[in-house]
Amino acid sequence: MNAGTGGSLEKNPNAMLAVLWAGLAGGVLDITAALIVYGFFGAKPGPLLQGIASGLLGPKAFQGGLATALFGLLCHFVIAFGAATVYFAARRAIPILLQHAVVSGALYGVAVYFFMHRIVVPLSAAAKRPFSLKMMIIGVIIHTFCVGLPISLSVRRFSR
Repeated sequence: MNAGTGGSLEKNPNAMLAVLWAGLAGGVLDITAALIVYGFFGAKPGPLLQGIASGLLGPKAFQGGLATALFGLLCHFVIAFGAATVYFAARRAIPILLQHAVVSGALYGVAVYFFMHRIVVPLSAAAKRPFSLKMMIIGVIIHTFCVGLPISLSVRRFSR
């Protein structure tokens, strides 16, 4: 069975490759951009990753050292693979996701950003932060180019 015509992840090796590469590309590019950009604003890698872990662990994540930083990195990649899986699953019902992967991917990146920041983070144990238009714009740009596009292009590549 062809990944472009259907099939589950278990039955379709192209599906596994699509989700694997999409999640890996989106996860690596997103965390790299976050470390560089937020590092420019003074964020250190350890606390940035612990901040991700704090979504599940709350404020005590910042006292866990390397262990909670690595847990934050694991959480980050679980989210990235989740986003890749959603895009892959949606491509069957919404063919435009493959036909116009660049525009769809860019829009998907924006959607992932707002889903994370308006639904996931508020429901998590992470500390609430004040709204910043500048940080929102930076986040949307990162998610457009480092999450949405790599996911959409990887899924398109392995769905043929």
